[in-house]
Amino acid sequence: MNVHVKPEKDGYSILIEQLNGTVSLHHDGVLLAQSDQAKVMYETRLTPTVYFPPEDVVADLSKRTELQTFCPFKGTAIYRDLILPGTSIKNATWAYNEAQDEASAIRGHIGFMPNAFTDVDFGDNEILTRDDGNISGPVIDWLLREAAYLPTPEEFTAALAAKLRDQGVYLSRMAVMVWSLHPMIAGKNFVWSKESGEVTTFAPSYEIHDHPAYQNSPLRHVSNGLGGVRHRLSGSHPTDAFPILEDLKKEGATDYVAMPLRFSDGRINVLTLTSDHPTGFSTENLGFIFECSAVIGRYYEVFMQRENAQALLETYVGKRSGARVLGGEIHRGDGDDIDAAIMFCDLRGSTLLEEELGRAEYIKVLNQFFETTSTIVHENGGEVLKFIGDAVLAVFPADSDPKAARAQALNSARTIVARLDELAQEEADHRCECAIGIAYGGVTYGNVGSQERLDFTVIGQAANIAARLGDYGKALGHPIVVSQDILDEGTHALPLGAVALHNVSKPVESFAISVP
Repeated sequence: MNVHVKPEKDGYSILIEQLNGTVSLHHDGVLLAQSDQAKVMYETRLTPTVYFPPEDVVADLSKRTELQTFCPFKGTAIYRDLILPGTSIKNATWAYNEAQDEASAIRGHIGFMPNAFTDVDFGDNEILTRDDGNISGPVIDWLLREAAYLPTPEEFTAALAAKLRDQGVYLSRMAVMVWSLHPMIAGKNFVWSKESGEVTTFAPSYEIHDHPAYQNSPLRHVSNGLGGVRHRLSGSHPTDAFPILEDLKKEGATDYVAMPLRFSDGRINVLTLTSDHPTGFSTENLGFIFECSAVIGRYYEVFMQRENAQALLETYVGKRSGARVLGGEIHRGDGDDIDAAIMFCDLRGSTLLEEELGRAEYIKVLNQFFETTSTIVHENGGEVLKFIGDAVLAVFPADSDPKAARAQALNSARTIVARLDELAQEEADHRCECAIGIAYGGVTYGNVGSQERLDFTVIGQAANIAARLGDYGKALGHPIVVSQDILDEGTHALPLGAVALHNVSKPVESFAISVP
């Protein structure tokens, strides 16, 4: 049978036709279905699919599986496994038992996945070959359907370049500069080249804005809202507008374009395209890419929003805590009870330092103190939870190795004191000293706060004891004071006795740690 009514090419469409005679389906000689009432569905972008009435399916099917999918035109599909001699095929068949009106002709009928059968006999029927495999071209179709499943901007960039080349865009190089919200990097530059077929990622620091190469570049021009850039590089066309153009011409480039990729918050990012084709880019090529640019920009915005969220969370609450928040632990009370070594590191004499140095210089000293402490804590497997005024609260989770957590905390404390002493000797105009308290115990690690404002922190007696021990050591002139449960056999420590601490019900056996 020929399908006489060809579906419209423009727009999404579904056409269901009754097949004449007997249609049968086999898997390696095993009959799966055979019917005189089979139907074929033609759907935009999809391979024609044959549906069988359920009574004509002779194969063994499992009960309904957990999988279900939704199509706005056909409804919700339910799936079953195909049971074959000695094996089975997972989710091999589907059916729309409550099909939408557009697909009512296949309501309750059963379709088979391509991997479920090896042979199909259409009898005298002729299946129409559709030529509307996309709505508005293969790149648009890919952006609408497949691109969203790519997990990284690098993979998206490589796939986009390949799709553009498949559609006749003669790309030799493509780069995307997206600006970010990160304390240390200005953004990400994803560069694809035809020669390697791979994407290289650059993460320039904020110093890029002062670099001469950026100051006189298309990136700055476009990012500052000055419009796009188009330069033909072949023949006698001048290339002195931007230095990079001459470099590209020497590499064989014939055409160069830089166009804006706008984010929803108004930031202007940059898409650059280079061609080595003798005639460069056609008007059709560039018009097509320009039409797609808003959608392409949204993909990069999604990628960067996630990177920005991760970077900001790591910056403000730490890497481990940030990962937990991104993982969905965002409700008040979310958290775990863990055993951990807690370290409280306080800058000594900060008030006097501010008076002596002035606010600006004091802030530099404070940042140096935080940087030194945080780096050493992270190098020893701990995490800085927060800065409290001029103090650092850090946690070393025990997991399955309490001894290691204690050792990490002790080693961090000793290293911090030694490093601050080195800095003091290097900078003779002031001396940066600290008081450190460490305790070990069970704490709750998670969210506390109000409904509108949460803090990811540790709550428990160990945190309180660590802070009080730091204060006690500051009063006695000991840089590191720990509770007895921090010590392991062989640790060099000066006993301080049972110390009564503020808001701690029982005295705490405490020790001063010697620093090499």
